[in-house]
Amino acid sequence: MSGFAASLRAFGRVFANRPVRNLQIAGAGSTLGIWAYGVALPVYAYHSGGPRAVGLLFFVRFVLAALASPWIGVLVDRMSRRRVMLASDLLRCVLLIVMTVIASSSSGNAYAIYVLAITSTILGVAYNPAQAALIPSLVNSPDELTAANVVGNTISSVGMFAGPALGGVLLALSGPAAVFALTAALTLWSAAFVVQVPKDRAPDRPAERPHFLAELTAGFAATVRRPALRVVIGLSSVQALVDGALEVLLVVLALRLLDSGNAGLGWLNTAIGVGSIAGAVIVAALAARRRLAGGFAIGLLLSSIPLAICAAVSSLAPALILVGILGVGATFCQVNGITLLQRSTENELMGRVFAVLESLILTGLAVGSIATPAVIDWLGTRGALIAAGAVLPVLLLFLWPSLRRVDDEAMIAEEPLELLRRIEIFAELPEPVLERLAAAATPISVAADGVVVSRGEVGNHFYAIAAGKAAVELEDGTSRELGPGDFFGEIALLREVPRTATVRAVEPLQLFALERDEFLLAVTGHGPTLASAENFVMTRLPAGALAG
Repeated sequence: MSGFAASLRAFGRVFANRPVRNLQIAGAGSTLGIWAYGVALPVYAYHSGGPRAVGLLFFVRFVLAALASPWIGVLVDRMSRRRVMLASDLLRCVLLIVMTVIASSSSGNAYAIYVLAITSTILGVAYNPAQAALIPSLVNSPDELTAANVVGNTISSVGMFAGPALGGVLLALSGPAAVFALTAALTLWSAAFVVQVPKDRAPDRPAERPHFLAELTAGFAATVRRPALRVVIGLSSVQALVDGALEVLLVVLALRLLDSGNAGLGWLNTAIGVGSIAGAVIVAALAARRRLAGGFAIGLLLSSIPLAICAAVSSLAPALILVGILGVGATFCQVNGITLLQRSTENELMGRVFAVLESLILTGLAVGSIATPAVIDWLGTRGALIAAGAVLPVLLLFLWPSLRRVDDEAMIAEEPLELLRRIEIFAELPEPVLERLAAAATPISVAADGVVVSRGEVGNHFYAIAAGKAAVELEDGTSRELGPGDFFGEIALLREVPRTATVRAVEPLQLFALERDEFLLAVTGHGPTLASAENFVMTRLPAGALAG
């Protein structure tokens, strides 16, 4: 019950956090528009060019978007994330207005609609990575970050069936042009709330600007190099492949195995949306949990095994339950996977890492949807259901040890995190950066009268006091007392000078030490934090009030 109470408190902080709230409301408009638009576009393509036009448009949209994603990821890491989201919304709004005009015309050119639709999809690729990279800088704690991701996923889940329902009603009453106009309005809604999010600074560029090709591939390089990113993104990509297959398998399940017609297909899609919302409620109760890899693994299993079991059903009711469980699993995967990536990625790389994820998910959706008909021809409908449902469990069997290590690496060091969070020079650091800094902190105990640092020695650590008292002994014979929450050691590290004072324990001390490289990477890699630290150096060093 205490975990649920902690989760409720985190959700309360999310809704009380105005920038995060505006970002989530913006996401609601964008999500509703995407799902409503997803109903109208295939209908327009079907009436213009038949089933082949639908399949080809679907494939080209997602493949080109996947290819464009790494390029767009560079923009996300080199510009204000808020500005990227705003540009994505406004440009898509203009394209959708043009599509509305063309579709409303009796002599409208279908190929123009296709080109505009593909361009809109490519521009839309920037939205999710920018949003995922922006959220960590707006939250105040790890559980609030998880709660914000749960809220975002809940919005996506509601949009999954509310958007198509809204688009379907408008499509029946008017036609595709009306849905295109609605999507333009919802995209403008998103932009109106993104504008209300505080302006963010572009991530700091490296001191030595890398070649553009290195920047372009940095997200892929980080994913390949780091086990945490490799495992989470790899499994998420395979899960997207299964989702792509699901788009086709639901049709054959409803029409061939269950003989439930178009109405049955509609109920199956609704069941996924309902399951996603139910999954969000369950994840909400677990939002305060620190270990996320287990939830991610459960999500992978729940989003695949029920698909294999569907091969044994012959009526709609059990199929609805099984498909609903797929929705629960999808929510578990997305929330836990996104949060793990946010905790495991540096701020300056986050946009490109999420662009890699977006690219591979789009590729998985496209490949899964286009390959599944051939698998059905080869294995039959039931065989294809079993094969699609078995892929992730088999992979997870081999990758579970690696996934569990991801959780260990992303575990939050609570005590040093709370201590560092109270230190003024770290106040502007994004939450995931602060978490990684806390994870690198080493606990140190010093007995009463013990010397922590000596004046004139080389400085290799930054220290924060968790408990006890210390005296700063200056060269002129004066001293100053430090207590819990105080810190020392930053001058020697930032100015590359010997220690300017001796620090001695007045009573037993409990310290957390940060190594030179960890401290400098966090401080010098974030403009506001560096400015704050330099301010402390400028004000304290002349007065000789604190040790170096």
